[in-house]
Amino acid sequence: MTFPDGTDAIAELDLAVTAGEFVAVVGPSGCGKSTLLRIASGLTTPTSGTVEIRGTQVGYVFQDATLLPWRTVLGNFEVPAELRTAPKAQRRAQAQQAIELVGLRGFEQHHPRRLSGGMRMRVSLARALTLDPELFLFDEPFGALDEITRERLQDEVLQLFERKRFAGLFVTHSVFEAAFLASRVVVMSTRPGRIVGEVEVPFAYPRPPSLRFEPHFAEVAGSISALLRRPQR
Repeated sequence: MTFPDGTDAIAELDLAVTAGEFVAVVGPSGCGKSTLLRIASGLTTPTSGTVEIRGTQVGYVFQDATLLPWRTVLGNFEVPAELRTAPKAQRRAQAQQAIELVGLRGFEQHHPRRLSGGMRMRVSLARALTLDPELFLFDEPFGALDEITRERLQDEVLQLFERKRFAGLFVTHSVFEAAFLASRVVVMSTRPGRIVGEVEVPFAYPRPPSLRFEPHFAEVAGSISALLRRPQR
């Protein structure tokens, strides 16, 4: 991917994510992680190369919750179905199901300004879930949150993954977040971004929160960090 101003964002890159696989992407700032996600979603067309998606529904969670401030939680949930011109009863049923999944019952009539940052992100996650995505793209959605909230949302994402088994592609700057969530971690180089290594994460799902404090988990995170620090040619 080369932008019109001449910036080479991504070099030659080959990546496949299979159904039921959760892949995390880590790399230095500006290496093209978010650009890769936008290409995968179809929002950005690559300069060369191809993208193949086997499926019809793609969910995308951005760095910001991107909620409509004039709509309630329930109203924000219904947006994707409205864009597909789904019947009102179907929209409402999907929204209520998503609300239950992320534990937001009782907040249906709240507006975004009355919610914490973590709750707004949960609305964003659940809103994307109403599409029942076969491919779920996450662009560092928890980067601006405090550590406790971030860990709770990581736990919730894993619960959603265990229920839905979508194909997941998760961009993050956090090595520990990548190791905790993913079945495979892809490490990118500095710009122009390319894949310099991969780490298979050996832990089975479901993953308890206590996994974060186990020695083997620290070893896996260390392997990812080593790839990030390795001199690049």
